Amino acid sequence: MRRILLELLAAISLTIAAILTSASGVNASSVMILEAFARASATPTAGAGAAYVSLMNHASEADRLLSVSTPAARVAEIHMTEVADGVMRMKAVDALEIPAMGTLQMKPGGYHIMLMGLTAPLTKGEEIEITLTFEKAGQVMVKVPVGDVAQGGHDHGEGSEGSGG
Repeated sequence: MRRILLELLAAISLTIAAILTSASGVNASSVMILEAFARASATPTAGAGAAYVSLMNHASEADRLLSVSTPAARVAEIHMTEVADGVMRMKAVDALEIPAMGTLQMKPGGYHIMLMGLTAPLTKGEEIEITLTFEKAGQVMVKVPVGDVAQGGHDHGEGSEGSGG
């Protein structure tokens, strides 16, 4: 009888701890990945590509996208496009902040996932896997469909929504 009572008490304690942790913490389910796509390689020998996602944070506190990785490329980095003196440049950023109860949209001409050293050309109709690592939500793997070479429009020079960078 005493053993059953101890087991029951332990089960109740673990349940309460799990409820409290999920109520105050942030996990992968608090960040939703939307509108993911990658651009197809323009040539079969292309060594680089780009992918885009929109990140929706359902948590009551901000989170940060810290890094990205993929088996589709030797190197994957978070980049931003900026125009200075009429010249468009891309540069790596350390992290992107996704505001509490907010959205950060990656799109052509703004924030994006730069894929360098492609292991194979990005082919329209296929998918690549990208793992996003968040400060609070942890790792989230997303399957990213490969679209047209110019999918997503040509809004070069226009910034992206959200904050960070």
